[in-house]
Amino acid sequence: MDCNKIGILIFKLRKDKNITQKQLADKLNISDRTISKWERGGGIPDISLLSDIADFFDITIETLLNGEILSSSFIGGNMKKSKYYVCKTCGNIIVSTGNASVMCCDKKMTEETAQKALDSDKLCVEEVENDWYITCNHSMIKDHYISFVAFATGSKLQIVKQYPEWDLQVRFQKREHGTLFWYCTQHGLFYQHL
Repeated sequence: MDCNKIGILIFKLRKDKNITQKQLADKLNISDRTISKWERGGGIPDISLLSDIADFFDITIETLLNGEILSSSFIGGNMKKSKYYVCKTCGNIIVSTGNASVMCCDKKMTEETAQKALDSDKLCVEEVENDWYITCNHSMIKDHYISFVAFATGSKLQIVKQYPEWDLQVRFQKREHGTLFWYCTQHGLFYQHL
């Protein structure tokens, strides 16, 4: 840990909130001299204060200890290149258009790597009334089901949540060509082009 980097980060975050060292110290129930010491690189916050400091500045403890806020690289808005994160604990789905640090259920999530579907794994896609009508023969049981289906074009992304013991039947408005993504709870993220 770099005391100077942590101090500079605390200084910048405090200035962004437009508060004094005294005001920050009062929030943390410590002296303003302690805040001054941190900002000058003369020490770092006690472990018991890390959570309160991170919460106050809306950052992670990891960011605080690294002493810098890393900016995400933006992909340029192409929704076909979105990144998918799925919480293994609660099933939450998070999508980002660039690099992200994502947490759910107090665990850091990793980006799902999409696998190109083999012919035997592809979803069945039919044209019905100017829509893509998507079905599959997946078992859809509690411990093994498709939890979402998404259709991404360059500028749009539509996601439909699925549940165990439901037949998978999804309709997306037929527009330009795009990529169909789906997530199997046992085998991960797949894609096929439409």
